[in-house]
Amino acid sequence: MEEILWRPSEEFVKTTRMTAFTEWLGRKIGRIFPDYSSLHQWSIENIEAFWESYLEFTGVRYSKPHYQVLNTHKMPGARWFSGMELNFAENILARDFQGPAIVYYIEKPLDASKIKGSYSGEYSYSELRTLVARCARGLRKAGIKPGDRVAGYVANVPEAIIACLACASIGASWSSASPDFGLEALCDRFKQVEPKLIFVSTHYRYGGKTYYTGKIVRELPHRLPSVQTIVSIPYPVEEAPLSGDITWEEFLGPADAPELTFTQVPFDHPLYILFSSGTTGAPKCIVHGTGGTLLQHRKELELHSNIGPGDSLLYFTTCGWMMWNWQLSALSLGARLCLYDGNPAYPEPVTLWRVADQLGVTHLGTSGRYIESCMKSQPPIEPGSLGEMSSLRTVLYTGSPLSPNGFRWVYQVVKKEVHLAGICGGTDIISCFILGNPNLPVIAGEIQCKGLGVDVVALNEKGEVVVGEPGELVCRKPLPSMPLGFLNDPDGQRYYKAYFDFYAGLWRHGDYVQFMPSGGVIVYGRSDATLNPGGVRIGSAEIYSALDHLDFIKGSVVVGWKPPNQSDEVMVLCVVLSGGRTLNDSIEQEIRRTIREKCSPRHVPHYIFQISEVPITRSGKTVELSVKAILAGKTVSNLTALANPQVLEEFEQIRQKLLTAHG
Repeated sequence: MEEILWRPSEEFVKTTRMTAFTEWLGRKIGRIFPDYSSLHQWSIENIEAFWESYLEFTGVRYSKPHYQVLNTHKMPGARWFSGMELNFAENILARDFQGPAIVYYIEKPLDASKIKGSYSGEYSYSELRTLVARCARGLRKAGIKPGDRVAGYVANVPEAIIACLACASIGASWSSASPDFGLEALCDRFKQVEPKLIFVSTHYRYGGKTYYTGKIVRELPHRLPSVQTIVSIPYPVEEAPLSGDITWEEFLGPADAPELTFTQVPFDHPLYILFSSGTTGAPKCIVHGTGGTLLQHRKELELHSNIGPGDSLLYFTTCGWMMWNWQLSALSLGARLCLYDGNPAYPEPVTLWRVADQLGVTHLGTSGRYIESCMKSQPPIEPGSLGEMSSLRTVLYTGSPLSPNGFRWVYQVVKKEVHLAGICGGTDIISCFILGNPNLPVIAGEIQCKGLGVDVVALNEKGEVVVGEPGELVCRKPLPSMPLGFLNDPDGQRYYKAYFDFYAGLWRHGDYVQFMPSGGVIVYGRSDATLNPGGVRIGSAEIYSALDHLDFIKGSVVVGWKPPNQSDEVMVLCVVLSGGRTLNDSIEQEIRRTIREKCSPRHVPHYIFQISEVPITRSGKTVELSVKAILAGKTVSNLTALANPQVLEEFEQIRQKLLTAHG
């Protein structure tokens, strides 16, 4: 039975941008939309009319109009808004927004008085325009032209935003990685990008420690022959030696404000180059276009997240995750962008919530993993202890599924009147397939709806569309934000095989989901990591959700393992225990009993082991595929993609125990 945790008031619904668009569209086409379902259905049946209408409604700036909205529905191969020319940075910087544009907040040490520097600061829209103009001048002086590629090895600080917008203003492409990437992981990515110039952070702080990048940066000229210039960006806290060719201030040049100009580029001109996680091989370099990124992001931020002038968005991210690019687009709506750099759980688990309260954030974004870690914090976090949260209207989460208990915790502890909106999509489309809606109720454990203009369904093993049962997430029609392609893939075969090879002509995303009759969506995890004991598919999120009822489990990973000479797989559950506990018969019995009661007997794992940490990517996602590969005796080819690769050694030991048990 559905458990509604929040329902927007009629007064609130009247004020949302989703309502404004729905009423505007109804007047435009002479039709009434009684509910979101009817609006969504129209948007996917008339995708050209929908995207052209939203383009008009949201007021995207362009210098040349399009002569065709969409050339074909065939995927891949669809091209949007042919003939249009625009500039991404112009849609932020030429709109004459006033007031604060960027606020930054740096993780504070336990004794801030011992370390020099500024832990917080602010840039107005006027200051942002000036700094972007100066940076664009520096890029031109360094020989950067439209179509060139620029990279950032940077912390989540304002200079990264400034450099990115400066690149966009002159028609160059931007690609970034966070400074916690090691040399090999960095070169795996940037070798393919072949940037002419790199911005690098001299150092950064995380978890109470300072990390310096100089050793890696000094290697870059030798490892990346395309690089002609390295610009050192200072960190707001502490100092570090220059590790590039030129300092940030030297690169910006004189303090006068040069004319801010915007190079006009086609709708599908490359804007960003993003990377797949790289856990199964070399990272894929995914190229995203200017217009598609801007239009899709504005739709998601404006309509689905209800962000506009005067609002403020803090999404905890690094420059190595697509959420950094996503949140940046909020500037195009006149919102204040709040950057947090550091560990969100240092010096206490709830630091991120306290920062959001202190900054008066209206929209806070984080991961499902962070919310659940707060939920399991010991001692428990008391309701109301995080601050008044008077400004907070929306909590966004992504990266990993959030259990029903995680939903309840937000409403019990953080705030009763808040819109909790899950979003699910990925680097592949630099946006979302399913996400929130301020006009709809929040149901425990469910993401609220399919995105407007997004034709997604679940397919069962027969390839049939199913509702009310799990299936493969498939997109049946093109989106403006689908990739232009991959780098170094001249015939497009790698791109085709990544998404269209399984179901010809359909985008197979690789998630295992369930669309509910009410319109909500449950995400069970990656479909290639789905468990299949006895031929019955089980989403790992179902088991993780059951384990959320056990306070002594801090984290877990469950995978399928096929014993030697057997065709059927068995489930292997690995858990991280709190409070220095050691796995014993009593704890195992409690785990099995809880999973049986909360799920079913078929969900109960065959084996349970204790581990020190859950292996995760740098964006915080559990790497079930890497664990499964190790248990199968395969080599994990790209350890640099993981945030804690050392923990994989524990799974090799578990593999030996499993083989002995089946000897």
